[in-house]
Amino acid sequence: MKITALTENTSKNNLPSEHGLSLYIETENNTILFDTGQSGLFSENAKKLGLDLSSVDIMVLSHGHYDHGGGIKEFLKLNKTAPVYMSKYAFEPHYNGERYIGLDETIDRERIVFTDGVTKIGEGLTLYSCNEREKLEDFGSFGLNMLQNEKLVPDDFRHEHYLLIEENGKRVLFSGCSHKGIINIESWFKPDVLVGGFHLSKLDLGEKLKACAEKLTAFDTEYYTCHCTGVEQYEFMKKYMNRLGYICTGDTIEI
Repeated sequence: MKITALTENTSKNNLPSEHGLSLYIETENNTILFDTGQSGLFSENAKKLGLDLSSVDIMVLSHGHYDHGGGIKEFLKLNKTAPVYMSKYAFEPHYNGERYIGLDETIDRERIVFTDGVTKIGEGLTLYSCNEREKLEDFGSFGLNMLQNEKLVPDDFRHEHYLLIEENGKRVLFSGCSHKGIINIESWFKPDVLVGGFHLSKLDLGEKLKACAEKLTAFDTEYYTCHCTGVEQYEFMKKYMNRLGYICTGDTIEI
């Protein structure tokens, strides 16, 4: 399996980056686009990297925030066949404080497949919402809200789901932002490899972050993080974790 970051918050090469995430995943049987970042930048970078988005088989939106789904319209123009899988709650209004951070409601929904619970989308490809699972820890919504009964309340992130790819005896989990809590997600799946944002960028470099790192490293999982984890938080956690890497714009990892 090969994973290339088309866009992420950082870049170590000449490719431009933005706050957001888009991963191009190549398995033995499928090519998958996991999120699109907040603009069409993912497609520009794909061209520079020699990757053909028109031949992508499947697109998965991890959750209903603009920095992951802002490029969906561009993808639908470039690719005429791939279904787009997202939670049935993805188009609900989402906010950072009072600022709208949800999806563009004018997106054409003809090729969108709405999911909930457990959804098998291909051989060895499964989406999990985990909305009914018990949360062991709560890192909080960090000011992220949803609209409920015409009032802003803390988001419960029911619009977030996770892609599990099972191939060659390995279980690789993709999580866009881990809003339900990275420790919860790791505890639920215990994958061989976990790729995605940990949503820890607002945590101080202190005991809570150290405890999180120590709990994660206790699992027999290899981690590749990015985006909302925070670069400083990643560097801090790396001191306590021996299987933690970072994937930035233009990077490719092979599993």
